[in-house]
Amino acid sequence: MDIAGSAGKIQVLPDDVIDRIAAGEVVERPAAVVKELIENSLDAGSTAITVEIKDGGLGMIRITDDGEGMSRADAALAFQRHATSKLQSDRQLSAIHTMGFRGEALPSIAAVSKVRLTTVARNEQVGTQLWFSGGALNRVEDAAAIPGTSIEVSELFYNTPARKKFLKSTTTEFSHISHAVQQAGLAWPQVHVRLIHNGYEVFNFPGVSSHRDRVLQVYRAVFGERALAVETDRNGLSVKGFIIDPVRARAGRTPQELFVNRRPIKNSTVQHAVVDGYSSFLAKGHVPLFVLFLDVEPHRVDVNVHPTKREVRFADTELVHQFVRSAVRHALGRAQVEASMVDSAHAQGNGYPSSVSLHREGGPVETGIDHDRLIVSSGDPRRLTASPDHQISFVSEAVSPYDAPVPLEILPLGQMSRTFLIAQVGTELQVIDQHTAHERILFERLWRAWQGRSLPSQPLLLPEPLELPVQQALILQRHLAELERLGLLIEPFGPSSFLVRSLPVMLGHTDLPALVQDLIDDLEQWDSISSLEMKVKPILASLACHGAVRAGRSMALPEIKQLVQDWVAEGLIMTCPHGRRVAFRLSIDELARMFDRS
Repeated sequence: MDIAGSAGKIQVLPDDVIDRIAAGEVVERPAAVVKELIENSLDAGSTAITVEIKDGGLGMIRITDDGEGMSRADAALAFQRHATSKLQSDRQLSAIHTMGFRGEALPSIAAVSKVRLTTVARNEQVGTQLWFSGGALNRVEDAAAIPGTSIEVSELFYNTPARKKFLKSTTTEFSHISHAVQQAGLAWPQVHVRLIHNGYEVFNFPGVSSHRDRVLQVYRAVFGERALAVETDRNGLSVKGFIIDPVRARAGRTPQELFVNRRPIKNSTVQHAVVDGYSSFLAKGHVPLFVLFLDVEPHRVDVNVHPTKREVRFADTELVHQFVRSAVRHALGRAQVEASMVDSAHAQGNGYPSSVSLHREGGPVETGIDHDRLIVSSGDPRRLTASPDHQISFVSEAVSPYDAPVPLEILPLGQMSRTFLIAQVGTELQVIDQHTAHERILFERLWRAWQGRSLPSQPLLLPEPLELPVQQALILQRHLAELERLGLLIEPFGPSSFLVRSLPVMLGHTDLPALVQDLIDDLEQWDSISSLEMKVKPILASLACHGAVRAGRSMALPEIKQLVQDWVAEGLIMTCPHGRRVAFRLSIDELARMFDRS
């Protein structure tokens, strides 16, 4: 039987279709192009990389580096599928030392775009320039001998409209790009990294000598002085980096950056190990924030399990889990010991400290009574008073009385550990968490004001500057108008800088950087929520949480009485907006039974 001459349904696909299918596995969106090209630049030994973007990557992507460059022959060959200089035999697949190795990136990118490559090998007098369109080489010319390589990608997905149709907005796509560039910068701190979008420099990270310095360049607004250093080396495994002080943990998940042998990855084993390491240190609903660099001997990790190298497989998963969990617990335990030592020193001095200084990575961390902030207001009696000639004088939040106009007969009995209020309410004994109670009060008032479209704001005497990571700055930028309608006026002041100019009128002293971080976490969820009320409530809850009196704040009996009266007036709601308990109640009958008086 002549098999070759018989008709059948199975056909071999044309080369251009094969290339586009392969490209679909590697080039998911513009950020994937940026990631692959940066990895090529890093493998070329670059010390400076500039990423230029137009229109979220759909207009143009240009990566310029000062690496070793390529000869004319190598430049053309690099766009052939599975052509690579990084593997010589299959034995090397078990111990990958480079960022790229498959030889898929360049041909995949060229298959779905128009590409211009300009490169010159070191010690060569003439460079090479090549033009590709849809994977086909159109032209080759000489170029100026500028050291390194520049690759420009334009009209991405011009020949695959189905893929282009599913891309998100320009802002969203650029957010993914900025994250990819930030990850490269975090993994390679000694490399100078710049990102430019539509001609505007978004960030510029000069090369630094340590991961710590680069983390602060990228995530200073998140970590600042709240980072705990992680550093452990054992059994061929090494982990370094930073985790957030559990007191500062939030519900948001940015950043949670993990690098394995400098490769940014997602791995459930390590993620779970970090959470498990925090254990009971975390409040309910909060998650750890971290930037961790895990080094594993190359033969003990497989990086060849995903087309975009986002995932890895460990030879001994349980060992890695135990190692990371132990490193996190050690860092948290060390911080607890330092805090206890400082507390003991204060206790031996002048009684209970008004603030505690913890010496941690990045400098001292202040906890306890907040510092004062000067705020101009026309309607908040807790933070200002007016003299007879109507001149406003400012008072400290830490010593000004908690005052409000609702009179109720409450018998305040005192305060325990400067956190819990004890009062008789009717015939019940109430032990009340001062923070969660005040948080509930503020939330109910903010909610009513929003429903009545009467949520006024008050200007700050001195606008507060904020510096955010680029991804978070983009999120905040998209929702400035909505926040202004909620009484929070924030103005852009640079590519990732802002000025907070006013707050809702009923908020007291507020840690604005921490507040904005929580608001960004809430805003990240907006695109997946259709109900306006469900969008607004988390924002108001965050405002209330940051405006409420903090644990550790001493309160006098009149202030205790007023706060309890306000809570009673709101209906004695037993949880704060985030679900934490407000009070523990004992009726007179329960007390009688406890003392055998029933």
